[in-house]
Amino acid sequence: MSPTRPHFRFERAFDGVVAGCDEAGRGPLAGPVVAAAVILPKTGLPRRIAGRIDDSKNLELDEREALYTAIYDYADVGVAECSVAEIDTHNILRASLLAMARAVALLKTVPHMVLVDGNMAPPISHPVKTVIGGDATHLSIAAASIVAKVVRDRTMKQLHEEHPGYGWSSNVGYATPAHRKALKALGPTPHHRMSFAPCRDWQVLVEIGDADSAAA
Repeated sequence: MSPTRPHFRFERAFDGVVAGCDEAGRGPLAGPVVAAAVILPKTGLPRRIAGRIDDSKNLELDEREALYTAIYDYADVGVAECSVAEIDTHNILRASLLAMARAVALLKTVPHMVLVDGNMAPPISHPVKTVIGGDATHLSIAAASIVAKVVRDRTMKQLHEEHPGYGWSSNVGYATPAHRKALKALGPTPHHRMSFAPCRDWQVLVEIGDADSAAA
């Protein structure tokens, strides 16, 4: 956990409803990008929960799963994704922002302000405040990062059952050496992002008829 945990000062002081928004899965070679939007109660979360929330990357699997359940118990949550086809069509940045916009649209309450992790705003009509590193500083964004990460990891573990050769139960689609080796040996699945270099390079070799190099 970070030395300084995310705070709730902005959300509490703001005169209106604030949603935090973040995504998971920009870097992997396979699977959708998932975004979550979270509106925490204005009174905040119980200390036993708020004190454990952090950037999802700093939390162990069991802790993320427990906090995911707790966040749903107390918060208004919207979760959405952009598919691999959309990632390959729009590029990963645009797909991530589109997934965020979809997640915000699924909230039960219309927010007056959306806090977004990063430096680019999704295509929404709500006022937006972008915060670089916001998942480590703002409680609503950190909560969204946890939800997005848990949902995406669960999705990849389900896809592992269909395609067990790539190690998605553990690498959740990221470009680990084992995943890259499997990609070369087995070729891409429909869930691989063909616009990403390792997948694209494999396809180029196949198209020029160099199948031995593609599988090397």
